[in-house]
Amino acid sequence: MILFPAIDLKDGQCVRLQRGAMESATVFNADPAAQAKEFADAGFEWLHCVDLNGAFDGRSTNADAIKAIRAAISLPIQLGGGIRDMAGIESWLAAGISRVILGTAALKNPALVKTAARNFPGKIAVGIDARDDKVAVEGWAETSQLDVADLARRFEDAGVAAIIFTDIARDGMLQGVNAEATAALAGAVRIPVIASGGVAGIEDIEALRATGEPNILGVIIGRALYDGRIDPKAALDLRQPPLTI
Repeated sequence: MILFPAIDLKDGQCVRLQRGAMESATVFNADPAAQAKEFADAGFEWLHCVDLNGAFDGRSTNADAIKAIRAAISLPIQLGGGIRDMAGIESWLAAGISRVILGTAALKNPALVKTAARNFPGKIAVGIDARDDKVAVEGWAETSQLDVADLARRFEDAGVAAIIFTDIARDGMLQGVNAEATAALAGAVRIPVIASGGVAGIEDIEALRATGEPNILGVIIGRALYDGRIDPKAALDLRQPPLTI
């Protein structure tokens, strides 16, 4: 299971929100590039990055901070937030981003997702954010009437690298990851699923593993890393299979 430390960007700073509300932002580091380097030095193998302003504005807003992060580390980076056209996708891939996350576009412009996934194999992920099992878009400001699994199935044969599933009600709240819903989604589609939202401690990583669902690719960890509830070494050690004698 891949552990993705999260950097969420608001006004050029590294923040965490509660349930996606911009007014709830807590600044954890004014230097996102330095934060990214801390994660890299801790031994993480990927970085998850979201342009929060971009998610609301519909265009990349924290480009300078993202480029500084890219220059600071060699880890692969998956990036979401405000990327809603082919020009944006191509620009970020050319800038060294390893995987682009399409969220609002997945619901409102599925043809874009399918074309991008075909043109850039392994480079496109779909972000599905859920509020009461319904898909939310536009930086979580709007909730649709579409079920999460129904949206995911639309991309079954598109070549999408992963689905990033976020339970909005738990995001930033340290209430525990929704392992049951994550496993249900992972079992309903062939696309690998990455869990997000609510991770509060090592037990959440263990809970995802305990589901026994092989299609859960990884989990995104945010606030619990910043406030010390999760020790990076202890979390990374969980990736290793138990030793046999």
